[in-house]
Amino acid sequence: MDYQDGQAAIGQLIPLLTNYGLQILGAIAILVAGRIVAGLFGGATRRALTRHEIDESLVGFAAGFVKGGIIVFAVIAALSQFGVQTTSFVAVIGAAGLAVGLALQGSLSNFAAGVLILLFRPFRVGDLIESAGSRGKVQEIGILATTLATPDNQKVILPNGALMNGKIVNVNAFPTRRIDLVASIAYNDDVDQARDVLRAVLAAHPKVLKDPESVVEVLEMADSSVNLVVRPWVETADYWAVYFELNRAIKLELERHGLTIPFPQRDIHLFQPNNRRIESDS
Repeated sequence: MDYQDGQAAIGQLIPLLTNYGLQILGAIAILVAGRIVAGLFGGATRRALTRHEIDESLVGFAAGFVKGGIIVFAVIAALSQFGVQTTSFVAVIGAAGLAVGLALQGSLSNFAAGVLILLFRPFRVGDLIESAGSRGKVQEIGILATTLATPDNQKVILPNGALMNGKIVNVNAFPTRRIDLVASIAYNDDVDQARDVLRAVLAAHPKVLKDPESVVEVLEMADSSVNLVVRPWVETADYWAVYFELNRAIKLELERHGLTIPFPQRDIHLFQPNNRRIESDS
């Protein structure tokens, strides 16, 4: 290449640098700014979710999603500096997102439900819950599903969508629970004596709470017995232990005081064709 050719090449390069130099610098500035903003927003998202004690798996996913989304928009904005029609890129991304959303509709629904569970906390790991026909202790709250351990130690995996779309009973939500028991006595027994015996049983148990006050009242006059409702309050952690102990103590104390725990029975009367009764049995 001789001197004249070099001069000609430089003459062609200068207009190109003049025309595109500012565009290149603008694109670089947009990419750098986008990277910085993405880092700031990603970090802010991580700190905000961590401050609210959101599950770490969701924290990392949400921070990465925010950061990646900002970088994608920065790249599209940088391309627009060179006259690239970014509308087509946006349309392609939107169409791809729609296709993926339709293909993963169920999974996205479970993901959204998982985010709501982690944000609003209807239950926590370790709580005993009833939902979607299952009952168990929460072992893990995942992005798509929640894992329970049933009382007989079976593993149940429930999609988060099924949890959030149905009723959730959180057994451990409050520090105290009420035990509902029914004690039956015979019709010829003394109701007031039975109430006193049942109240004494509750007062003698160390884990029955004094406040709220226990309730012992007549529930109904059934076919073969008078049923009394027994409703003590206990700490949630003591529920089943006290439940079983009170059932045993109630039976023993009623019998010790001469009160009868009846069983279903029916009187049968036999008559001859002339309507004269010949036998009565019970």
